[in-house]
Amino acid sequence: MDSTALALVLLAALIHAGWNLAAKRVPGGGALFVWCYYTVGAAVFLPVLAILLLTRSYEPRPVWVLAILGNAVLHIAYGVVLQRGYTVGDLSVVYPLARGTGPLLSGAFAVVVWHERPGPVALFGGLLVVVGVLVIGFGQPAPAGQDPSRRRLGVAFGVLTGAVIAAYTLWDAHSVTALAVPPVIYFGAATLLQSTLMLPMALRFRPRVARIWHDHKVEAIIIGIASPVAYLLVLFALQRAPVSLVAPAREVSIVFGGLLGWLVLHEPNPARRLAGAVVVLVGIAAIALG
Repeated sequence: MDSTALALVLLAALIHAGWNLAAKRVPGGGALFVWCYYTVGAAVFLPVLAILLLTRSYEPRPVWVLAILGNAVLHIAYGVVLQRGYTVGDLSVVYPLARGTGPLLSGAFAVVVWHERPGPVALFGGLLVVVGVLVIGFGQPAPAGQDPSRRRLGVAFGVLTGAVIAAYTLWDAHSVTALAVPPVIYFGAATLLQSTLMLPMALRFRPRVARIWHDHKVEAIIIGIASPVAYLLVLFALQRAPVSLVAPAREVSIVFGGLLGWLVLHEPNPARRLAGAVVVLVGIAAIALG
């Protein structure tokens, strides 16, 4: 992986961990909160998308519509499943499992189906990243007085979120490479479509939406801006490096997320998290050298 692609991925990871912390601070928001921050993202990207369409010459193809629709549907599923996971489980369980399962599945698919062949050092680095994620995410006893089922639910939603991450990572890689959809057009149009597809639900529950916005508009604005920015950085990285390297490299966000969970949310077992973070960082270095 070249240095530019790695820098894009690392910056995206830092931003990603930050907005997940904001999402964790909105318990019970569910799909309606997801619509709030997707709509913020749509409002931010609408003028950008309009300027690009007016000032640059694109030669769109009909298949782009399918690519953008698939992105929107997969990201709606991702937002809803992730928010539900943060409602029923801990950040230190849901986030590592989601970020670890995603590259494990997408990287394996890319190697087996797309016949990508990263070097042995890079493959070993990817393995180290996954191991580090598992060290951070497992082996932590439930806090005193907490229902053990909370941990099981967190694990289940973490794995489910990771499966959706793998699906959209592969879909995006195919869209911006094989289908040659410009990343900003691809993501900007998909962001608008996400809000539009969820609009009927938001209109049906307008009083609840109003309460969620009143109580958590700061978090919605943070996520609505930070999530698209982090995601666009990854799309640009996918144009410069294969998905089997980009996907695991993104998981350095686990390091940032673990530190935020410890320093901001005061979650337990910081030594275990930091040990896992060291493993992840070694894995990232191996990926860069590979």
